[in-house]
Amino acid sequence: MVFLYSFSSTRNEKRVIEDVNISFAKGQENLFITHEIVNNLLKQNLGGSLKVEKDKVDLNTLETVLDDHGMIEKAEVFSTIDGSLSAQIIQKTPIARFLSSDTSYYLDSKGDKMPLSENFSARVPLVVGSLAENGTAKYMELLNEINQDDFLNKNITGVKILPSGSVILTNRNYDYKIVFGNPVYVKKKLKNYKAFFYHAVKDTLVKQYKEVNLMFTEQVVCKK
Repeated sequence: MVFLYSFSSTRNEKRVIEDVNISFAKGQENLFITHEIVNNLLKQNLGGSLKVEKDKVDLNTLETVLDDHGMIEKAEVFSTIDGSLSAQIIQKTPIARFLSSDTSYYLDSKGDKMPLSENFSARVPLVVGSLAENGTAKYMELLNEINQDDFLNKNITGVKILPSGSVILTNRNYDYKIVFGNPVYVKKKLKNYKAFFYHAVKDTLVKQYKEVNLMFTEQVVCKK
């Protein structure tokens, strides 16, 4: 039995990788990173060829390489007994896109940067202004709340961060600007805005508003 186990183990280690199976997490139909890109990353780190003996494949290194890619949140790489190499990929999910005169990138829910993709463009709020100067982290609660709320996700199209750190939001359907102020009492302010919008759309005067101010947490102040 020991001989047979040793024989089969040695034979399995000398087996050459014949195929690569790449899969993405369930529900991630919109691929920012393609099968081809993942395949090329694996190939580059296997010496330029996928025809490699199993015992020479460092699975941990391959996972690290994939995890370091700007569009991948987590990768799991493993080999199967039939000689296949499998890579299961979880993509990062963009919640906003930052734009300046010299750069543009996505932000995921953790505030990490994601490169833009030639394969797919996400429909997320456009962020402009003094993001880096004021620190990305302090605005992540606001961006995440917008992303996770179905109404806000469809309604808020832009986030402008002023040098002072104050925030101006833009609305998809109306021309008024939403003065959010500093990113504090985020949930309360957004709740106030949703309540305002629910009642305002029933009033024809909403089209005359130029500004909706959420800075006062106990009320919403509108200007024509």
